[in-house]
Amino acid sequence: MVKKIIKMPDIGEGVAEAEIVEWHVKVGDVITEDQVLAAVMTDKATVEVPSPVAGIIVETGPEAGTVMAVGAMLVEIEVEGTGADEAFPHQAMQTPVAPDRPIPAKAIPEMPVSAPVQQVQSVLSAIPHDKPLASPAVRALARELGIDLSHVKGSGPAGRITRDDLDHFTASGGSAQNATYQRRDGTEQIKITGLRRKIAERMARSSREVAHFSYVEEVDVTDLEILRSTLNASHAERRGKLTVLPFILRALVVALRDFPQMNALYDEEAQVLTRHQAAHIGMATQTPTGLMVPVLHHAEVMDLWAMAAEITRLAVAAREGVAKREELSGSTITVTSLGDLGGLVTTPVINQPEVAIIGVNRIAIRPQWQDNQFVPRKMMNLSSSFDHRMVDGYEAAAFIRRIRQLLEVPATLFIEV
Repeated sequence: MVKKIIKMPDIGEGVAEAEIVEWHVKVGDVITEDQVLAAVMTDKATVEVPSPVAGIIVETGPEAGTVMAVGAMLVEIEVEGTGADEAFPHQAMQTPVAPDRPIPAKAIPEMPVSAPVQQVQSVLSAIPHDKPLASPAVRALARELGIDLSHVKGSGPAGRITRDDLDHFTASGGSAQNATYQRRDGTEQIKITGLRRKIAERMARSSREVAHFSYVEEVDVTDLEILRSTLNASHAERRGKLTVLPFILRALVVALRDFPQMNALYDEEAQVLTRHQAAHIGMATQTPTGLMVPVLHHAEVMDLWAMAAEITRLAVAAREGVAKREELSGSTITVTSLGDLGGLVTTPVINQPEVAIIGVNRIAIRPQWQDNQFVPRKMMNLSSSFDHRMVDGYEAAAFIRRIRQLLEVPATLFIEV
């Protein structure tokens, strides 16, 4: 038998370390070639590390949540053959990561250390799986619905449970036990790892290092909503339905022409502010695993429908965990919106190293004084934050006022001067 050491792979783009998000194997597991060993996360992506060989796991790296250097030992595998022990890196698969079914130690039949690889593979096929196989999005939906996935039959590959399976389960009468008035005790401790830990670190660093200040402006979007409804009535079937967001992004693109200091990245270490002519707009998006910011690259060249289509595509990719690395990086300014949950006022945290973030609150009908009387108007607040080290209060107010002017007279969004 020969022992092979699989190292933490080089994910690329100057990444020097990665965090162990989830182990898919443990000591004593019999594995096949290309079986996933672990999911690891860098600042830019979560990837799966497959095994280049079949064999038996004799040693694994540290527990989930540990940050390891590229090139450090990930696992040691005992394989069939003779010769010197070997250590080598292996390529990670940049694919959507979903928790896999663990192989229970009690289910692994005993076999001699010298068992041939063919026997290893045959043993694997007979190993039962205790944990239902499902993506993070499906697990989150099941938790929300109160469904125990162990009661749901999966129709996907290898028995993976899909959203359709959940719908079929509930439609056929399956449901969680009604425990509205049940007494509940106990606590739950959750180790913060992976994306949630990255979010925590970034938010803390941004709040600690950036001199935040927020500015709130009220915007009358009554005429904008009339235009949007008119365009949807005429073109929705052929070109797609427009939400208010593409109009806001268009206003942002136009306003940045006069306020280039808002479309900038500040390198604190080098003390350099880099202004960008291209509008690469980050879209803060809630996903089952946490907040992600897919990027609408070169928004300045898109019309409303192109923006709407790209916003939808990026949001779906982020929520389903299939967004590419380049689609999650490179933003120069960020827009965040909570949709119908948008409240009246928010204080968004800047997506460092950017210097501005635009927060969109919900639209509500409110009385406005007009021509000696109160009239109902559709109003929306923009709650935005700025880095006071690079942006003065007057500049921020003038910038948001320019966006407000564009939205309140929507024809100006499409006039080139």
